[in-house]
Amino acid sequence: MPSTTSKDPEKSGRTAHSRLGETIFRSLATTAGATIVAAIGLIALFLLIRAVPSLLENKANFLTSTEFSTSSGSLSFGIRDLFMVTVLSSLLALLIAVPIGIGIALFLTHYSPKMLAKPFAVVVDLLAAVPSIVFGLWGIFVLAPWLDPVATFLNDKLGWFFLFSNGNVSLAGGGTIFTAGIVLAVMILPIITSVTREVFNLTPRTHIEAAQALGATKWEVVRMTVLPYGRSGMIAGSMLGLGRALGETIAVLIVLRTSAQNGGWSLFDGGYTFASKIASAAAEFNEPLPTGAYIAAGFVLFMLTFVVNALARAASGGKVSGG
Repeated sequence: MPSTTSKDPEKSGRTAHSRLGETIFRSLATTAGATIVAAIGLIALFLLIRAVPSLLENKANFLTSTEFSTSSGSLSFGIRDLFMVTVLSSLLALLIAVPIGIGIALFLTHYSPKMLAKPFAVVVDLLAAVPSIVFGLWGIFVLAPWLDPVATFLNDKLGWFFLFSNGNVSLAGGGTIFTAGIVLAVMILPIITSVTREVFNLTPRTHIEAAQALGATKWEVVRMTVLPYGRSGMIAGSMLGLGRALGETIAVLIVLRTSAQNGGWSLFDGGYTFASKIASAAAEFNEPLPTGAYIAAGFVLFMLTFVVNALARAASGGKVSGG
């Protein structure tokens, strides 16, 4: 009798070929992932190595000093004001952009007519294609004068609250953290809207139909199915927007460069963010120690964005989309 245990040579060849392809693909994917991790580590190491000599020569407290002087061969620099302006402008942008972005995403996915949803989404996404310098010029020449009466009113009526007090409203011409935050909100709106819209579109149809079968209204369907399912996606989109706001340079530099810094936590102050301060001094990067001072500030910005994204991933349960 012929053996029943003999193997088909053709089938065995296909199996071996499949295993080889899987091994190669796994190796390439692992290498790609390791490359990203290595690149991030090398960037951090480079920044740290270049910053240490300047930090050792620094005559001020790096974390608490408001001074940032690298001239006359004497280093005296701190990041307190840079940190304050960066955080205030970015959080204000996030506070404005997140509710609007989520509202636009809900409108496009569940309320807008289909013939309107696609062109409207394209218009929102096109905001991401506008150059930063255009946003900066619009912010300082158009938005700032329009916001100046609003800022003055808030400063007069709510000056008892630290965010609206001790500002330079009358001196800055509108070029304040308040204006910069609104400009940043417009800039990050397409990112938040796009990510949130895609997550909302992934809500299982069975969940929506089950809620409708129970007699739920449109808002109740959104509240009970869409928003819970898209929670992690909303967080991910918000943090992507926050990362863009933290690192934005040219637009913030144009808006804030005419304003003085009072050293307080007021939305009506001016000053520099980490990124705009580094960009404003690019012409001075010809000496190792002064350059290292700015690299030290860049290292703090790098770590700040890293921590923000790590917290966002933890808050979203390690997932990019809902589920």
